[in-house]
Amino acid sequence: MTRDARARGFAVPAVNILDDLSLRAVIAAAVRARSPLIVQVSVKTVRSVGTDLMTTTFQSAAERADVPVALHLDHCPDRAVISDVVRAGWSSVLFDASDRSLDDAERETAEVVAEAHARGVDVESEIENIVGVEDGVGSDVALHSYDVATLAAVAERTGVDLLAPQLGTAHGEYKARPVLRPDRVRELAALSDRPIVLHGGTGLSREDFRSFIEAGVAKINISTAVKVAYMRSAETHLAGARARDKWDPPSMFRDISDAVTSAIAECIDEFGSAGRA
Repeated sequence: MTRDARARGFAVPAVNILDDLSLRAVIAAAVRARSPLIVQVSVKTVRSVGTDLMTTTFQSAAERADVPVALHLDHCPDRAVISDVVRAGWSSVLFDASDRSLDDAERETAEVVAEAHARGVDVESEIENIVGVEDGVGSDVALHSYDVATLAAVAERTGVDLLAPQLGTAHGEYKARPVLRPDRVRELAALSDRPIVLHGGTGLSREDFRSFIEAGVAKINISTAVKVAYMRSAETHLAGARARDKWDPPSMFRDISDAVTSAIAECIDEFGSAGRA
């Protein structure tokens, strides 16, 4: 999916979901726009929902979609959780080894790749951390940074399928204008044919996304936008329900679903993935 995107000059939206409601909403957005989609699940969410239920829920929602939809475990430093979803047959995992030394990160990444590839599961690699904490994983400071030659060499030695480098973005909502590094994407793309992933996409402009895609980014992660659309919609609905003293959860669910679908439809348009399925 991401190799096709890189070859055709767009990026696949990779969207973190929170529950079955947001899962169905993001798939609906992809189906309407005829876009491929990667559904992402955080470690926090998979622990809350459970691997078996999450897998079954995804399969039920995705089997009715007539566009390509994959299931990805996001930012996971926990090898046990990775093993669990690999056994369950998820499409891919992000092994986040950015809290390890370079030697440990390379050794463990190679082990994860061997385990995952044996089950037909792809591996996204992060050995230098993207700044920001997402669902309890990460750091607000850069723990490890390497030159692009090192990133490409480690990727080659470990056999990973996708690369998640530092690109000047951060998880969460931006408080100041980030210093973006599409130049780093171009440098890495010249050294490796592996698809490059942009984390921290929420809050960037259409022009920002285009510069990254033209440089070689093929997968763009969106999480905060889903959370904001979900919670603000719920907040607005509850305020109205309180004012009317009318409490109808299914109508709130519809409002939330519409808000999340709209938010992801905008991302699909910005990433150039509409009509690419």
